[in-house]
Amino acid sequence: MKIELWEGDLTRLAVDALVNAANSSLLGGGGVDGAIHRAAGPELLAACRRLGGCPTGEARLTPGFRLPARYVIHTVGPVWQGGGHGEAQLLAACYRNSLTLAERHGLASIAFPAISCGIYGYPAEQAAAIAVAELRGPRPADSSLRQALLVAFSAEMAGLYRRLLDA
Repeated sequence: MKIELWEGDLTRLAVDALVNAANSSLLGGGGVDGAIHRAAGPELLAACRRLGGCPTGEARLTPGFRLPARYVIHTVGPVWQGGGHGEAQLLAACYRNSLTLAERHGLASIAFPAISCGIYGYPAEQAAAIAVAELRGPRPADSSLRQALLVAFSAEMAGLYRRLLDA
């Protein structure tokens, strides 16, 4: 799977799946979650209501509706509590479970925001390292995934991803 960096608006990407850094209700919120819900239209909220929420670290799939992406994979990242409450394992699980869900549906391309780096307060450098490590991890031999995009919301985040990807 090829890992690439993209700086800009996640909601404009024509990929098989966008990953939504959602809250556990899946009913929309601020940041990336709010932007995805606004761009996808009210059908996304209706689909999310039927899912009944999502625990931290897990992932759920809906259609992309009005987005250029075919699907949205909703995952709930951990709230940063200082690092001693399993945050790293939960964040890694967000990436792993999103990738596995994409493979289960035969998807070839996926785009990830910086999960938990907004209002959830995860330190960007640590979160970026987890993201890159999980995306570089081994995939099944029959994996459908060919491309993963790390989407940076700022030049600072893009720089962190670039440094890690070049290492």
